[in-house]
Amino acid sequence: MSKASKTTLVTLVSFGIYFLTDETWFKPLRSWINPFIHQVGVSHILSYILVGIPVFLGTLILHKKGNFFDGLGLNRSFLTGMLFALLCTLPMFAGFALLFEWNTAFSFNHFLITVIAAAFFEELYFRGFLFGQIYRFTSWGFIASVLIGAVIFGLIHLYQGTGPSELAGIFLLTFSGGILYAWVFAEWNYNLWIPVFLHLFMNLAWGIFSVAENALGGLYANIFRLITILLIIGLTIAYKVNKKLGFEITKKTLFLKKQGYDV
Repeated sequence: MSKASKTTLVTLVSFGIYFLTDETWFKPLRSWINPFIHQVGVSHILSYILVGIPVFLGTLILHKKGNFFDGLGLNRSFLTGMLFALLCTLPMFAGFALLFEWNTAFSFNHFLITVIAAAFFEELYFRGFLFGQIYRFTSWGFIASVLIGAVIFGLIHLYQGTGPSELAGIFLLTFSGGILYAWVFAEWNYNLWIPVFLHLFMNLAWGIFSVAENALGGLYANIFRLITILLIIGLTIAYKVNKKLGFEITKKTLFLKKQGYDV
């Protein structure tokens, strides 16, 4: 079996086991842990770690122990990820502060669950592992590599909607978000902290203000979200051009890459 075939097989099997475990055992596991620590947010994070064991094992199979963090994009600049994401999301914080009331129902548990856990583990499992292993270490192009994760990413957020139009809107929004996060992850030299902090700050802005009951939002909320998205794309392009760095995602890497591995 070739290295590319092994990478694809291990990645898909490991992610599949994680996803089935998450769907089946995440809530029971959190309910079992919580009585011991009496903190649902921390129980949520611990459950995310435990159901992610197949992903961690898959990463160890694909990479030497010393390359574990590099294989997931976790050894890149934490500060760069935080500052870039904060700059891009400032319009959301400023706009929401002007237009919406403070969300008094937003608690510490909400922060741990919908901001910290959602941002870190969704990006780690979907972008760092599922997309990252296939795109970085095989000849699969960007579209093929990102499609499975983006579809699943969209589907797992459908619990927020009710009617057909709302469900379709939420799916398209989160599906597109999965593609955007994968693109910015690749263009910033596979620095996973870039999409992690973008996800984190966007969720935080959405949570601390009374913007909407789900990810879809209304007209004004989406105007400021669109500004943030345009900043993410524009500043990434400007950075690459200013530093005279080649773009990772081009027509040559969109469908099939001629070269195999980035490391």
